[in-house]
Amino acid sequence: MQGLRAVAVGLVLVYHVDHDLLPGGYIGVDVFFVISGFLITSLLLREAREHGRVSLSRFYARRIRRILPAASVVLAVTGVAAFWLLPAPRLAEIAKELAASAFYVENLLLADQSVDYLSAETAASPVQHFWSLAVEEQFYLLWPLLFAGWAMLGLRSDQRLGRRRVVLAAAGTVLVASLVCSVVMTAADPQPAYFLPQTRMWELAAGGVLAVVLTRYGIGAVWARWALAWAGLAAIGWAAWTYSGQTPFPGIAAAVPVLGAAAVIAAGEHHPRYSAYGLLSSAPARFGGDISYALYLWHWPVIVFALSLRESDELPLLSGVAVVIASVLLAWGTKVAVEDPVRRHGLLRSGRAAAAFAVTAALVVGLIGAAQFARYEWLRSVEFDPVVHVGPAALGTSDPFGSTDEQIYPSPVAANEDLPDVYDECQASPRLTTLQKCVYGPDEAETTVAVTGDSHAAQWVPALRKIAEEQGWRLHIYAKSSCAFTLTTIELNGKGYDECAEWNKTVMEELTTDVKPDVVFTSSSVGADAADSATESESKLDIATGMSRLWGPLEDAGSQVVAIRDTPRTGERVPECVSRHSRESPECMTATADAFSEQDPQLIAAANDEDAEVIDLSDEFCIGDTCPPVIGNVLVYRDSNHLTATYAELLAPQLRATAADALEQL
Repeated sequence: MQGLRAVAVGLVLVYHVDHDLLPGGYIGVDVFFVISGFLITSLLLREAREHGRVSLSRFYARRIRRILPAASVVLAVTGVAAFWLLPAPRLAEIAKELAASAFYVENLLLADQSVDYLSAETAASPVQHFWSLAVEEQFYLLWPLLFAGWAMLGLRSDQRLGRRRVVLAAAGTVLVASLVCSVVMTAADPQPAYFLPQTRMWELAAGGVLAVVLTRYGIGAVWARWALAWAGLAAIGWAAWTYSGQTPFPGIAAAVPVLGAAAVIAAGEHHPRYSAYGLLSSAPARFGGDISYALYLWHWPVIVFALSLRESDELPLLSGVAVVIASVLLAWGTKVAVEDPVRRHGLLRSGRAAAAFAVTAALVVGLIGAAQFARYEWLRSVEFDPVVHVGPAALGTSDPFGSTDEQIYPSPVAANEDLPDVYDECQASPRLTTLQKCVYGPDEAETTVAVTGDSHAAQWVPALRKIAEEQGWRLHIYAKSSCAFTLTTIELNGKGYDECAEWNKTVMEELTTDVKPDVVFTSSSVGADAADSATESESKLDIATGMSRLWGPLEDAGSQVVAIRDTPRTGERVPECVSRHSRESPECMTATADAFSEQDPQLIAAANDEDAEVIDLSDEFCIGDTCPPVIGNVLVYRDSNHLTATYAELLAPQLRATAADALEQL
């Protein structure tokens, strides 16, 4: 069992250090789930048989004693280290995740964030990996109740076989129900499904069912055990090597590592030459198993801190090796200094002591998180001053960046909150296909304007609303996350984004038959890719063709189409970079040639449509051959490619002036 733990943590460690080395190494977590389900169920069965009952208080005291001391140390140390080592813009999110991890609901927080488009560029927190521990503890709120009830049933009956069938049926029901839920939810919405307890508990239940079955049945033939163990390891290895981030998971794909782990456990002890048991019971494997829990806890924060210090999203070979060594040393130290003393000296054995420790640990971690949040609130408290924060009006002056004596607005730590209202009010989520929109301006307005596209269209709404208020327009907003305004099916998370095409057809029907706007402003991210295109050039051309197929009917219905060239793509999380360095630091600058794509589908579509107008505000973001992160004391970007609402609104005069030809009729 310790050797199998070593395999599981090794897969996860290699995967996190370098995804390319082991693209499916994340399945090590699933192996852990099976092991945990098997061991805990074996313990519950033994207690029920020996004592005729299952003590829930004793069960949870054991869980606290086993997992909480090491986890609390890692959370506390990680929280303090994050305060000093990570960029200030990440403090609020880390404070939230520290609390979620301390109370074992990190998986629910990540599931919620996974459907939030605005969190797509949020850097991984150093405690993100606590999601799997949260799944386990949520599972163990339910699982012991089955065995407590089974033990009570056993006091009233002498039919042991019948009692075993009862608990097996109950455990099997949990397994099947969760597996079905996992398959359905993974197919429908894989991102949140990855973290939810209802899609994962079948994996722990599989280990539990195996424990129940092995109380009566076993594998007698040594050769069968030998073959089963190697087959199990082969299944785990095959999944780790062939799966990738594009594999729909967990779903039915998780069955391969789950069954592989179950096969290794079922094979049990056997001693022929070249056996899997011999490999997994070797001294190195046992050592890996002994430190596996602490190694899982430590490896991820070490990786996150290393990436942050390097200001990179990847670790080179030597850095990766250093991370592995540091993680192993920390894990060994935690086992020796924390886990072993707690186990050896009988600490936290009583329910009261365990509960008191749990509360204290949560409070300590909570205080660390509160300190992070207080620092975040202090750093974000910058007031907008129209005299100081002039934004694009500073371009062409002697001080286009703004004075270093003045504070930047929005503060880098608050940049991710500087959003257009439309994001909260009416931007449609990826799975939504029914029409959702915002409408601003008077009902009796003489001029009607529409905005269509993805978040790169929505980011222009602050400027367009300002113009609309000045001109008395009626403004209709149709924005959908990651959905370019095209009839071409684009990709989302490696799959065809059919909901986007359906949404655009619905928007077109309303625009051409009901709203009939005078002008339609449209913009979309150049990062969108067509689902069935072989090359990037072909992809952009296909998307442009799909745009033209939408523009034509709009123009036939009397609307003027105005395409806005996409904004710069910096390749940096700009607020974090500015927070680390300065507004004029070369590390935070982007070359103009790299910031704009000549393969912008909007430009391609407009070149083939003589009736469409194009707005190109490239000069409002770049000075010569460089695009700075701060212009006129205003932070331009809230991430790597979206404008802050403040900078977008300050561009209203430039937007109106550049679109003058298209707006003459208005």
